[in-house]
Amino acid sequence: MREWKSVAFAYDVRQDRVLAAVNAGKPDSWSGWMTRRLAMALLERTEKLLADTSALAQQAPAEIRDDLVAFERDAALAQTEKGLHQTSTDIVNASKTTAELVEQAIVSKRGRNFRFELKGESGDGAGAVMSRADIRRVMQMLHAQILKSDWLQMPAKAVEARAAPQAAPKPARH
Repeated sequence: MREWKSVAFAYDVRQDRVLAAVNAGKPDSWSGWMTRRLAMALLERTEKLLADTSALAQQAPAEIRDDLVAFERDAALAQTEKGLHQTSTDIVNASKTTAELVEQAIVSKRGRNFRFELKGESGDGAGAVMSRADIRRVMQMLHAQILKSDWLQMPAKAVEARAAPQAAPKPARH
């Protein structure tokens, strides 16, 4: 398991998957393809974990908790803005050739921080311990790539049907 220092996400239309390029262009790089199901579940579960573990939201009345969670998210994005560095598209694209299918995405609470791990089908992967603000930033980066897909507009059954092999058309007889 590699410790990541940087991560970049890229949606690939041909794969209909999101690439996670960890430490792209570095000797300890690792990359993996995240399916729609995995990426969407990761976003949903991480958002719930962050909301459930927010000290600010836990102290507030129930009717304003959602607003406080949104405020906390906006503050985290503003706090991490200066630390962003754009990874070149060429470097991210180069990591596609060695990318494996991500089978597990794990986010867990570690004291005041969170551990985020991506594990591929080979058993290899990458992970990092990060602050609440950093995990929010990473989830925002993933969400931005998901917005490039049609996953949020497409019902799950339509996605499965699109992925299913199409039967050859039957010849018409008159």
